[in-house]
Formats: sequence, C-alpha cells, structure tokens
Amino acid sequence: MKWTVKDIPPLFGKVAVVTGANSGIGWHTALELARAGCEVILTTRSDEKGRDAAERIRKALPQVKVHAEVLDLASLKSVRAFAARMQTQPWLDMLINNAGVMAVPRRELTEDGFERQLGTNFLGHFALTGLLMPVLRRARAPRVTTVSSVAANFRMRRINFDDLMGERSYNAWTAYCQSKLADLMFALELARWCAAKKIPVVSDAAHPGYARTNLQTSGPGRPQGRATLMIEGFASQHADAGALPTLRAATELNAAPGSYYGPHRFFHLKGYPVRVSIPGPARNEKAAKRLWETAEKLTGVRFEI
Repeated sequence: MKWTVKDIPPLFGKVAVVTGANSGIGWHTALELARAGCEVILTTRSDEKGRDAAERIRKALPQVKVHAEVLDLASLKSVRAFAARMQTQPWLDMLINNAGVMAVPRRELTEDGFERQLGTNFLGHFALTGLLMPVLRRARAPRVTTVSSVAANFRMRRINFDDLMGERSYNAWTAYCQSKLADLMFALELARWCAAKKIPVVSDAAHPGYARTNLQTSGPGRPQGRATLMIEGFASQHADAGALPTLRAATELNAAPGSYYGPHRFFHLKGYPVRVSIPGPARNEKAAKRLWETAEKLTGVRFEI
C-alpha cells in the first residue's frame, strides 16, 4: 500500500515535540502533524529560526497550534533547560528525535566535550528522551520516534568504543555513520528497556532515505561535488517525501516497539514508507546495552521508572 500523509490518523488533543523543526524533514514532519490536528512544539537552536518555522506553518494552516522553543542538542545545559520547561506540560504524546548535523569536515567538540556529531545526533537526544520520560508517561499512548539514516549501515561494523569521540582518528563520514547507528541502537534498546520495566512507551525508528535537505546543501559538511549532484537526480527525493517514514513511525496506530521504517525502493533511498529490516550492527544487544550505559555516564542522565 502507498502510505501518504492522508493515512495519518486524526491527532486532535495530542501534543508532539519535534527537534530540528526549522527546516527539511523536521519542518515537514511538524507541518503534517499540525495538519492532522496535533499541537506541535518545534525546537530550534535560536529564537529567530523557531519563530520563522512556526510562522511558515501558521501561514499554511492558520488554525493550528504550534509554537517554538529553543533547544541546542549540542549543549546538555540547553537540553536540561528545555526539559525543565516541559515539566509543566500536562502530557506529551510524541517525541520526534529528528535534529542532527552531518559530515562535519574537521573534528569539533560540543560545549560538553563530545565529538559534535555523536554529541548532537545521539547523546543530546538520549539525554532529552530520558529527561522527558516523566512527561511522556502522562500520555495515554506515548511514543518516541528516533530518526536514523541508511548511513547506519555504512562503514560501521560496530560502535568504536575504543575511540568513541574520534580523538585518535577522525573521519567526517565515519563519525556521522557512527552517530546514526547509535541513534538506531538507542531506539531499539529503549524499546527493550520499556518492555522490561512494563512502561507503555513505544520506541521506534525511521530513516528518510536519500532526502534533499539543508544537511547536504548548507550544513557544515563538504560542498557537493558534480558526481553527488548527478546521483541526486535519480536516487533522492524531496524533504517532504523524506519525512514520510518518520510520520508513519510516529503515527501508525499499530506500530510495534522496535520497528524501523524507511522508503520502499531503490535500496531504500526513495519511495513510500514501509517497515524495513534492521541492519546487523544495530541488532547487537550487548553493544546496545554498553552504549546505553556509556551515554548515561557521559550525560549524567538516567532513565527513571
């Protein structure tokens, strides 16, 4: 079946947080959740970006409930401040862990001393999810959807615990692939943790395939070469199509904990969203548990029952 935004169920009365919602997949995810009746909290790294993103949604959908909050996932101080503000929220139905950076050309550190891609894409979302768990548990059927990437299965046979922050050897794409593998492993381990603790939070994951977003065109990565631009022409899809796997994972009523959604064709780079297989490295439960414990130590955030 060709799943589209028309298959999103009514979301009136529900509340969602979408990280990195000022552009690309995050903005289209927020737009369609709002169109379905959901109240959406857009998080961005600056007030200006947040106000602009919210205004563009209101311009398209004047009656919706959207507002913006500042959240910098490269700063645990910012993550904790946002989570503290969210504690006054009566409930939270959906947390969409979407924000990210890609292929930072030279090794950079977050303000907490983490390699920037791992720190932003994975550790920031790990801490955010743990700190928002009390608010999520106030909802009737809460869900955490974490956005990974087809890159989770590129270059990486495992998480490099011996050089997690790339201190001895740094490669921009290897670091990105590791961060997205970590995201997927986190989503799966969170599903197992919730099941073991009998906590009714569904954790699943999605990847957008090869979606054309500002991660490629205006992010901190290398400029696009001619070959990349040629491949884009037949192997990629627009950001609104790239948001469909996330939207299906976040809203499908019978989504199973630990399920993974991605495009259905051209090596899962484009097409309609379907459940896809989980790459081998992400299925290593022993490594996932170690990654979870490492993230707890690095962030100081523990998931409480």
